[in-house]
Amino acid sequence: MMTVILVQLGLIYLASTMVKTQAVPKLNVVLVGELDYDTPKAVVAKAFNALTGQLQTEVELAHHQVNIGSSDTESKVCSNIMKVNPHVMIDVTLRPNDNFVKTSSIVKKIARDMGIPTVSATYGRLSGIKGWERLNETELMYLVQIPPPGDYMLQVIRDIAILQKMKSAGILYDSSVVMEHKFSTLLENVQTRHMILSVDGTMEDLKKRASDLDRSDIDNFFIVGTTETLTNALSTAQENKMYGREFAWFLISKEEKEQNTKPSCACINITALYIYPEPTDLTRVKMLNENQLTRAYPMVDTAFYYDLTEMTLRAVADRLKSSKWPETLSYPKCGEVMNSKQLEEREKIDLSAALQQESFDGAYGRFVINQNGKNYQELKLLFETIKIENDKAPERNKLATWTYGKPSGIVMEANIPPAVLDVYSAVTVYRVTTVVQPPFVMKREYADGRSPKYYGYCIDLIDEIKEILKFDYIISEAPDKMFGAMNEKNEWNGMIKELIDQKADIALAPLSVMAERETVVDFTVPYYDLVGISILMKKPQVPSSLFKFLTVLETNVWGCILAAYFFTSLLMYLFDRLSPYSFHNNSEKYKNDDEKRDFNIKECMWFCMTSLTPQGGGEAPRNLSGRLVAATWWLFGFIIIASYTANLAAFLTVSRLDSPIESLDDLAKQYKIKYAPQKGTSSMTYFERMAHIEEKFYEIWKNMSLNDDLNDTERAKLAVWDYPVSDKYTKIWWTMQETEMPTSFKSGVRRVKESQGSQEGFAFIADSTQVKYATMTNCDLEEIGNEFSRKPLALAVQQGSPLKDQLSSAILKLLNQRKLEGLKEKWWNKNTERVTCEDSDRQSDGISIENIGGVFIVIFIGVVLACITLAIEYWYYKQKRMNTKVVAIKQYPGKETKKY
Repeated sequence: MMTVILVQLGLIYLASTMVKTQAVPKLNVVLVGELDYDTPKAVVAKAFNALTGQLQTEVELAHHQVNIGSSDTESKVCSNIMKVNPHVMIDVTLRPNDNFVKTSSIVKKIARDMGIPTVSATYGRLSGIKGWERLNETELMYLVQIPPPGDYMLQVIRDIAILQKMKSAGILYDSSVVMEHKFSTLLENVQTRHMILSVDGTMEDLKKRASDLDRSDIDNFFIVGTTETLTNALSTAQENKMYGREFAWFLISKEEKEQNTKPSCACINITALYIYPEPTDLTRVKMLNENQLTRAYPMVDTAFYYDLTEMTLRAVADRLKSSKWPETLSYPKCGEVMNSKQLEEREKIDLSAALQQESFDGAYGRFVINQNGKNYQELKLLFETIKIENDKAPERNKLATWTYGKPSGIVMEANIPPAVLDVYSAVTVYRVTTVVQPPFVMKREYADGRSPKYYGYCIDLIDEIKEILKFDYIISEAPDKMFGAMNEKNEWNGMIKELIDQKADIALAPLSVMAERETVVDFTVPYYDLVGISILMKKPQVPSSLFKFLTVLETNVWGCILAAYFFTSLLMYLFDRLSPYSFHNNSEKYKNDDEKRDFNIKECMWFCMTSLTPQGGGEAPRNLSGRLVAATWWLFGFIIIASYTANLAAFLTVSRLDSPIESLDDLAKQYKIKYAPQKGTSSMTYFERMAHIEEKFYEIWKNMSLNDDLNDTERAKLAVWDYPVSDKYTKIWWTMQETEMPTSFKSGVRRVKESQGSQEGFAFIADSTQVKYATMTNCDLEEIGNEFSRKPLALAVQQGSPLKDQLSSAILKLLNQRKLEGLKEKWWNKNTERVTCEDSDRQSDGISIENIGGVFIVIFIGVVLACITLAIEYWYYKQKRMNTKVVAIKQYPGKETKKY
């Protein structure tokens, strides 16, 4: 038993002795870095020292560090690298394509020409790295690039711009960020107008750069750099008053808040989005801190270079241990190219597969290795809100995360909707100037001090455009409440002046497109039909009377008719009594006739009255003299009735159609009615310009007529008795100047209402839309004539502003969607201010009850008189019967009397 134990112990000792004496493969590693960038070199050097003990049982680590200066040549760098026979080279040069410092491109060229297996931590895309353009499949196996986090964390800017559909973005970065290679690719194929500028991180430089961006209409600011730069950026926003919903600030840093890197400022009201890396392996981060590998550098950079070194060394060590990696690599001499044997040897080296097999999880995410050369670390960024109010400590809340390489993009925290992220994006706010003119722009004011509310056609229009272009606006009235006109000193007023002085971005009103305005501002495509100039007048007032039918004839005529009536009735009565052939004097002769009419005074009056009606007078007198009187009365009645009927119809018709002004020419030909446009409007400018043109034509004609250079024949051709060009507008303009022009539309309408009638007073000349709205809301006003000088209505912007094309595109889109027609229907036909007037516009109206109601009163009076007469007749009959009965009793007492 003892012998067996001794034998076993001997075997164990022998085995352990063999392990100790067995040689481990040697791993030569070359570290190449730049003289002026010590961070990666220091971290990688410390990583070598830490890993030497960990890998001593697998490989014997030997590393050689090469520092490259800007003046070093390719041969010198190659000689320094090849002092050892490297198994792998770790390249931590930064810039992929530096036109001034060639260090990175020299290293890449040497690695490619010499066939050195290399892991490069250079910034940029593999295809864009100078020296490694168009690598073949074999070269892709041993030339591997894994960019640092500072390279692809900038991709978050692109994703935010796409997600929030930013129209503009300004990117400011300091010296801690490598950005030059991103100028053309960061926002490539993204519809975001952007500027990328470098800053030195000081307040002065940041204020200058931010102001430059603000003048370029950029309101989304991405600040990439150290915490000091981010803090200064917040202070800049406060001092420049670049905060509020019009501006958005995104602070991006490689430094995390655990490293005493909390952006803050003495601000009153600032909200920003702070984006920084979040580690995925806190244990590994703690290990790095315990080994004192960082505090001078951002943890994410330190961890990356440490993890990259460890991953590379472990991957190559595993290959060496498994004999899948040559223990000794053959290289050509510096300046030469590899021979066929060396090329064949490189085909067996697959550094990319070795790294992929290692499947390394770093402190800030897993390393992803692809065969196509697109390698990266799954860097996770944390979105944290910063809100500073009244110089208090910043409020911070976790909002979302973003991981490079994952298609999910920005992932919101639980119970936080994606729309919350929109709060931290800038809302493009345009300053809109306007003039109140119903129904395009109207203002509702509140007694409690609230800001006035604007509404109307144009407000609905800008709201529709706002939804298309995604912006907001602040609206205010032009200080002088004018549209915009130029005075004799070529100075503008109104909304046009606001645009010229850059106090407004958009002029929103029924603004006419005029040639002189187009010289100082830009107009969009028209949003409304052509609008001309119209004349507003007071509607003729037709006096109404219940007895208007009596006013057809004058009072003395009615008196004569009544006198003729009574005279004829009396004459007929006298003739009937005096004529021996009348019925009264020959009652026995005519006692058997069917018609027995005694023309007493009552019958004569009845006969004359009924003779004037279609009923006729009935049986005529029997005597010839009486019939001549009747015939004369009939002829008189026929003429009177015919004249009355004709004059009544004409009188009523003429009273309705009485309107002496039908056009501008009618206004110009008379002098009783004053007329003028509103002062400072396009209507006034039209008449002023037309008068000026007539004056110019007159000067041209006069100069031609008085030209001494013309011969007699040519001068004779110009000799005319009358001036050949009309001076119509000259006279009109002179009259308008003599008339006090209204300073506002309301004052003009008031003067029209105060007019005595259509024959005298005031006619207001204004845009047809204003005139139509006035007539639509007031039944006492009417529009006269047809429109003239028609012009389109459009929005105006500052000259050269990109808003012109954007607004025009939105207006055309609304036009195609027929939404502009809907706005017109809403604010004209369905306007709540619209009043329903009587049918006075139709010329074929019948006679109203106000004018003919007296006839019904006559009937009523006649009926009342008939009732009174009936009562009198009944009373008279009863009284007469009673008297007869009393007389009979007295004559025959004691006997019954017959009923009367």
